[in-house]
Amino acid sequence: MHPKVLQHVIGHNGAELQICPAVLLDFTRHKVKLQKAEYPGMIPYEQSRILVKRELSPEERSVRGTLVTGLSDKDLQFLDDFEGPEYIRKGVDVHPLGILVKLSEYPIDDEALIPSNPPALPALSKLAPPVSAKTYVYDLFQRLQPELWSFEEFVKNNAWKWYGEQDSDDDVRWAEADEEGT
Repeated sequence: MHPKVLQHVIGHNGAELQICPAVLLDFTRHKVKLQKAEYPGMIPYEQSRILVKRELSPEERSVRGTLVTGLSDKDLQFLDDFEGPEYIRKGVDVHPLGILVKLSEYPIDDEALIPSNPPALPALSKLAPPVSAKTYVYDLFQRLQPELWSFEEFVKNNAWKWYGEQDSDDDVRWAEADEEGT
């Protein structure tokens, strides 16, 4: 999740949170078929293979994201509400790709989030030991497109819509999450 979106959803700047890049193996993110859907649905690779009808490379069958620590129960409730019934929060093992730093020290501007030439994933034997975490897995497999979703494209084209001022006709999940926070 984009750090600015995280801050918007939980309703504060996350001063107590720590964050680092991480990778979740054997999962994929796909475009959601719904009109105006700019967010991904993440599913296990076993389901993705059915959807894409081909074997994916190790890079394609892994999800790069962020590991966040220090979330309160209230923060998690806001995230649950934001993700809505389409998603189920599940326990997973992720591999950190860096060290945890305070969210206030993490680069959250769009340019810094997307390196122009991201490094290839290290070999499995070179990854940091896995860490237990929770993530949101998409529960409506039939609503996903075979095409993989790109975080880079999201940041370049749509992220600002999710952390900036919202129009009343934008995604209804924002309205629900905002109502919970007020």
